[in-house]
Amino acid sequence: MSETLERAAEKFTAPILNVAAYKFVELETELEERRQKLKEFCLELGLRGTILLSPEGINMFVAGAPEQVHALLAHLRSTAEFADLEAKESFSDKVPFRRMLVRIKKEIIPCGIASVQPGERTSPKLTAKELKQWLDEGRSFRLLDTRNKYEVDLGTFAQAEHLELDHFRDFPEAIESLPEEAKGEPIVMFCTGGIRCEKAGPLMEQEGYREVYQLDGGILKYFEECGGEHYEGSCFVFDGRVALDPELKPTGNLLCFACQAVLTADDVSSGKFMFGEYCPKCYQSQEELERHSFEDRQQRIRDCAASQPGSTPYTNVREIHVPGRFAGKPMIDFLCSWQPRIQREQWEQWLNAGEILLENGQPAIANLRVNEGQRFVQSMPGTVEPEIATNIELLHEDESLIVVSKPAPMPCHPSGRFNRNTLVSILSQAYPKQEKLRAVHRLDSLTTGVTVLCRKYRPAKLVQEQFASQSVEKTYMARVTGHPEWNERVCELPITANAVGPHGEREIDESSGQEARTVFRLLRKFDDGTSLIEACPETGRTHQIRLHLHQLGHSILGDPLYGNAESPNGTMMLHSSKLQLIHPESDKPVCFQAPPPEWASLSGTNH
Repeated sequence: MSETLERAAEKFTAPILNVAAYKFVELETELEERRQKLKEFCLELGLRGTILLSPEGINMFVAGAPEQVHALLAHLRSTAEFADLEAKESFSDKVPFRRMLVRIKKEIIPCGIASVQPGERTSPKLTAKELKQWLDEGRSFRLLDTRNKYEVDLGTFAQAEHLELDHFRDFPEAIESLPEEAKGEPIVMFCTGGIRCEKAGPLMEQEGYREVYQLDGGILKYFEECGGEHYEGSCFVFDGRVALDPELKPTGNLLCFACQAVLTADDVSSGKFMFGEYCPKCYQSQEELERHSFEDRQQRIRDCAASQPGSTPYTNVREIHVPGRFAGKPMIDFLCSWQPRIQREQWEQWLNAGEILLENGQPAIANLRVNEGQRFVQSMPGTVEPEIATNIELLHEDESLIVVSKPAPMPCHPSGRFNRNTLVSILSQAYPKQEKLRAVHRLDSLTTGVTVLCRKYRPAKLVQEQFASQSVEKTYMARVTGHPEWNERVCELPITANAVGPHGEREIDESSGQEARTVFRLLRKFDDGTSLIEACPETGRTHQIRLHLHQLGHSILGDPLYGNAESPNGTMMLHSSKLQLIHPESDKPVCFQAPPPEWASLSGTNH
């Protein structure tokens, strides 16, 4: 509507006429043309409201100056389809609609059952005066309210039953709650203006109810002809008036912008009301809001993980950057050293197929000498990644940190055979796209437990500095072979900086290896000859705990690199149980713990 027309509508000095009308009639052709012309006509008259058109008919709520509203009704009744259109009228001091809408819908009253065709047949109608007479006489019948719960809460007939509906679409299922004997009793159903009963009545008849009536014109017609006798409260209406009393006058109730609940004066004056945001019926404390947000995020993470995004064939495009230590090597030697888990034959196959390209788009060749910082692009069509565990558990989130308990097998970062089936990739799908999640430390694919990611660059930098300075306190649990003879043991064997095996294995190198220190404590000895160990690494070398325990003669069960003892559940029994660091925003210590896996809580001989 133009601003001129809006101002004109606001300057109405006469009482505003409100009309509600509907008609089930076949309108299958030229609906869009009819919509356009009808909207233009309403705008010219300065009317506001909503008109719904569908192949099954029309449903309208319109308000404006009486002569203009009557002009619209006359215009509609001049056509054969709407010659007998009936309207229910009421008055208000102002227009209860903000604009004029004319829309096309599949159904003017959503029901979803094709066999219900009110344009062809409806249940017998009972006039308002006939219903009053039945009620006055105390006649035996069921009076059924077909409206939604929030409408019923505002008012209904004294002896009416209702079905706890959240939406009229629930009606077909809800009538199953009625007792079987109701199918042989007289049933009078009612709604606001009668339109829902046009579908509810035939539907009940299809379900075997033998004597069904509908209140002609609904509650509003009853108010108009009979007042409020036998009725308690007011009647909800779908416009700015919110509710009408039996004299068809607005009650002064407000509608909650957030949840659409009808509000009383007490609701508005309560401390749990804020205009446009919440009311006592939808108010949630900060704690409740955070809990619901946390639960929603956890479900989103579960759904993303369960989809196994990398297990459906796709074209994987990744960049390859040459570290300085590989400068001068032939391309094929660099690739084999850079990713030793991939066989040389596979790299040769990709190179020969032209699937590894230089920055200029030319194919790379096997004997090309690479330079430090040089960039290549590898395209791998038909990529299918191995399946991963999906039970990621969200432990904590705030504006800076995301803390989860990682399952296994699941890599933290894209690498090797994994790109989409990784922790970072999956969590990135569950958080806003503008956030670039950063895993600030790394757990092996086969290790479970506490993993920290940051949502912003600055917190990531501060937390990564803590890991680099070895100030983060880390605690692991491991199930190992044998029964140690010690209660506590410190291992300080140095570890090689780079992989020495085809699967990234490290070795103990006391002459030139990197400093590594781990404190081990014996927690429990089990009757099956295994033990539960607590491990606190004070440095952060790759495979540090695994390699140190192996050197001490107590390899971790299920460790494919440093031990050959199979685990009962087929996974490596190493779990990151606790992690303490300084929060990058509060500058205070925070501690995160992951629940122990089943293998760490089995009964045994306590030590």
